[in-house]
Amino acid sequence: MPRKILVIGAGKSTSYLLDYFLDKAASEGLHITIADLRPDHLPLSVRTHPHTSLLPLDIFDDEARKKAVKEADIVVSMLPARLHITIAEDCIAFQKNLVTASYVSKEMKALDPAVRERGLIFMNEIGLDPGIDHMSAMQVIDGIRAQGGKMLLFESFTGGLVAPESDNNLWNYKFTWNPRNVVLAGQGGAAKFIQEGTYKYIPYHKLFRRTEFMDIEGYGTFEAYANRDSLDYREVYGLQEALTLYRGTIRRVGFSKAWNMFVQLGMTDDSYVVENSEGMSYREFTNLFLPYSPTDSVELKLRHYLKIDQDDSTWSKLQEINLFDPHKKIKLKRATPAQMLQQILEDSWTLAEEDKDMIVMYHKFGFVLDGKKRQIDANMVVLGENRTHTAMAKTVGLPVAMATLLILNGQIRKTGVQIPIQKEVYTPILKELQSYGVVFKEFEVPYLGYYPDSVAG
Repeated sequence: MPRKILVIGAGKSTSYLLDYFLDKAASEGLHITIADLRPDHLPLSVRTHPHTSLLPLDIFDDEARKKAVKEADIVVSMLPARLHITIAEDCIAFQKNLVTASYVSKEMKALDPAVRERGLIFMNEIGLDPGIDHMSAMQVIDGIRAQGGKMLLFESFTGGLVAPESDNNLWNYKFTWNPRNVVLAGQGGAAKFIQEGTYKYIPYHKLFRRTEFMDIEGYGTFEAYANRDSLDYREVYGLQEALTLYRGTIRRVGFSKAWNMFVQLGMTDDSYVVENSEGMSYREFTNLFLPYSPTDSVELKLRHYLKIDQDDSTWSKLQEINLFDPHKKIKLKRATPAQMLQQILEDSWTLAEEDKDMIVMYHKFGFVLDGKKRQIDANMVVLGENRTHTAMAKTVGLPVAMATLLILNGQIRKTGVQIPIQKEVYTPILKELQSYGVVFKEFEVPYLGYYPDSVAG
């Protein structure tokens, strides 16, 4: 009897995941059921594969969903994060292991006792970020500790970007992941981190003007802005004594300064709806956030409001996305400003068929070993193939697929709701990822961080 993998959700991040399962299907004795609201959009090679079944599924159809989970040997949920909990509850009811790429929510964490009681594995945060970031970081941190080293600093940055050969707009950016998450990035409270022993907070309205820079050989200079809460990972990584703990999002230099214009105007606000949004021109949308003037144009008002010189490069960025176009229309009813901005940006920043994306990840590890300050930097660059087989889909989907097979084969044994920070998880996955071109380069650099005498030795 084939072992049955149920994949729920077949969106943009599943191309490599499905390819991996189907490549292994014959040798591993697998049958993959792909459940999606519209599985007919999948490539013909997937739909007609002898080890594949397609299941049109509305996950709010309780009877159909539960039947699908009950018949599976393991479940992979690639649904939006808020929907995982429904699948998780079914997995507990029918005693099935579960794999997701999403952050562990409070609701998911609350299921841990029930999951452990049934001897189940609920593996979460096993995509890119979160996922590969956890595994690559813990591999180095565990190695440092094994030598007797003491961690002082950990910084981690990840970005989904456009590959150099497809980088043809002034923003040096295109959407490679959920556009809504990009538009809402950084909202919901101040960014929190610890730097040289001092707690730091960056409010949202200042977030995109406080950036850090890094160079990656062969790819140039990048910038990063702080993620919302770096301190969440202090306990997870065992870094309670670290003096610096900072996580951020990577962009090309100049992006954050330009994005800050949207923040200052209020265009990223998702807390209210614009009643007459449908049919509003992009120019009218822009004018919503500017003072009234009987004489000044929208362009002039915006330049005055944001104090932008006419020869400032950020001005050209605004023109490039058609923000002042009187003919292009918003198609959304009662939309929030953030939703309206998202439509405008998707017009300009959607990957073309042959466009390639790029994933960049960068870690910094500061530590003391044998009384000496040391630092290891590590970076990873992955390039996509096209709009379907993206670097984002590769780095999210492959770790999910690999973890699923490891669980199915009994090579991951720890039970409970968890993330991939154990050696039994990260060692085989990171090794296998290398064969797919997902490789970290490590190099030692001078340690420049804070180093009080109290931590020596």
